[in-house]
Amino acid sequence: MKHKLWAVIKKETLILIRDKIGLSIVFIMPMILIIVMTLVQESAFKTLNEKGIPIILVNDDQDTLGLTIYRGLKSSTFCYLHDSIDGKPATSITAKAAVAKGQFLIGIVIPKGATQAIRDNVSNLVNETLVPDTIETEQNQVKIDSVNIIFYIDPIAKKSFITSITSYMHEFIAIVKTQIMFQTFSLQIADLIPNNFKKPKNTYDKSQIINYKEVFASNLTGEIVPNAVQHNVPAWTIFAMFFIVIPISGSILKEKKEGSLLRLLTMPTSNLVLMNGKVIVYVIVCTIQFILMLAVGIYILPFFGLQSLELGNNLLAIYILAIATSFAATGYGVMVGTLASSEQQSSIVGSLSILLMAALGGILVPTYVMPQIMRDISELIPLNWSLDGFYKLFFRGAGVADIIKLSFKLIAFFIATMCVASIVNRLKHKL
Repeated sequence: MKHKLWAVIKKETLILIRDKIGLSIVFIMPMILIIVMTLVQESAFKTLNEKGIPIILVNDDQDTLGLTIYRGLKSSTFCYLHDSIDGKPATSITAKAAVAKGQFLIGIVIPKGATQAIRDNVSNLVNETLVPDTIETEQNQVKIDSVNIIFYIDPIAKKSFITSITSYMHEFIAIVKTQIMFQTFSLQIADLIPNNFKKPKNTYDKSQIINYKEVFASNLTGEIVPNAVQHNVPAWTIFAMFFIVIPISGSILKEKKEGSLLRLLTMPTSNLVLMNGKVIVYVIVCTIQFILMLAVGIYILPFFGLQSLELGNNLLAIYILAIATSFAATGYGVMVGTLASSEQQSSIVGSLSILLMAALGGILVPTYVMPQIMRDISELIPLNWSLDGFYKLFFRGAGVADIIKLSFKLIAFFIATMCVASIVNRLKHKL
């Protein structure tokens, strides 16, 4: 039995090695795919998220509010702040024109007197609070004119970006209003209680009692920030591994077409041995694929200015999940090759079904942006099981115990596909 299995493995290996086009599809194309997709998504990711939204600021206020907004946006990683265009200070007119040309996604104009308008409003509130019985006259009544902070928005800017920037603005305005209110109250009280009452100095820094800190909920030692590399490498690696369906099904149908399968079956060798030999060879191929894809993420992508792939803390868990994925992909390829009646049929069905499973499984589109019914369907897709497992390992610091259930599901999928292939083979031979 061992000699027969070894002979089948040797035969499958020779067939695979002689198929230069098949080898390029299995190894070279997925590597190119990972590089291209990661570069494309990383560029968009940096432009609109990590590196920041390009913003042009026109600060006509030149007072507390304007300076607070400037300092806040300047220190934020959410945006790239500019206050000049082509070396000249930005104005409302030039800012609008620059946004219209696509130089910036958002333009912000803080009008002159914005801070003073807040001071006047706060002063009125304080007077009404501390001196409620004061009879307002035409002479002492302060007229408050509303002040509008203008946003120039590029039509391609996402609504979420606009909401984020307006939230920033509300926060800055609240800080300034609180500061001015505190100072005004203190000055009014100092006038009412003049005996050595200490007037406030700069209360801005002291008022910042509560700050915000982002911490990723992960068991990883050190912080791995999610990026396009961490997302794309495992996703497209799984996609490439399942695309092994094309050479596997092609090999099965080629044997049927040339009659070599029939000659093999006339020998004292069971169909199970023939299938096992094929499975072993292609599981090894998928494993080599996986290692090469990770090597691309670790060593090649940094040459393109991208981050290097971080593998997490548990290499054994990564290996177990990779082997389980390899078996699932190989089993699916054997099933498609057994069910198909021609090479053209197997290539079309195989490629389209993998693309469909990639879309449903979160490879092409993240599952969290899908409607609930699609998220429920994605949980039935083996590509999603594998992707979920690698996300746990690469992002959340998971170990073997955390991915063992997903690995068993992938092995169960392999067993199910092999059972289907075996039953179909028996039925075809009877006919």
